[in-house]
Amino acid sequence: MQSVADDVLNAREKVQIDQAIVTHRNRPGALLGILEEVQSANAHKYLSLAALRYIAEETGVPASRVYSTATFFALFSLDPQGDNLICVCRGTACHTRGSRDLLGKLCLDLGLSNNEVGDTGDADKLALTTADRKFTIRTVACFGQCALAPVVEVNHHILSHVNERTLQREVKALGQGGK
Repeated sequence: MQSVADDVLNAREKVQIDQAIVTHRNRPGALLGILEEVQSANAHKYLSLAALRYIAEETGVPASRVYSTATFFALFSLDPQGDNLICVCRGTACHTRGSRDLLGKLCLDLGLSNNEVGDTGDADKLALTTADRKFTIRTVACFGQCALAPVVEVNHHILSHVNERTLQREVKALGQGGK
């Protein structure tokens, strides 16, 4: 499997990046569009450092700006992601309605160790992938859906008023190949 340490792009990846650059060239927010398209095309849904360097070279955007953009937005990942992405909101409304407990239970159910999860106190920066790469658990500061708290996003689908049972059912369905 490819990892962040792999520093070489293959010809197919270069062609895909070139196509993304052509598609978004001269558009507002071009860099964001390019990064999003490149990450979506990656089998593990992440941006390798080699891809970021290549994007910088081909667009003429300084590498520092490409990297800072990729690390600023929570949408982007520099680490390989699991097949299924689960994002737990850690905003104030979600926190007061139990998102911390949901996050802890989810990590426990997926076999993520206490050393990886910690006490989830710094959960606004959490990004963990299971050993089998079936799931990546991430947290976000806020989805902006406070009236629906607690909110969890499962493969880009927002779930509202989530409880442990609902989340366990979603994970089980994903584990069995659903959604």
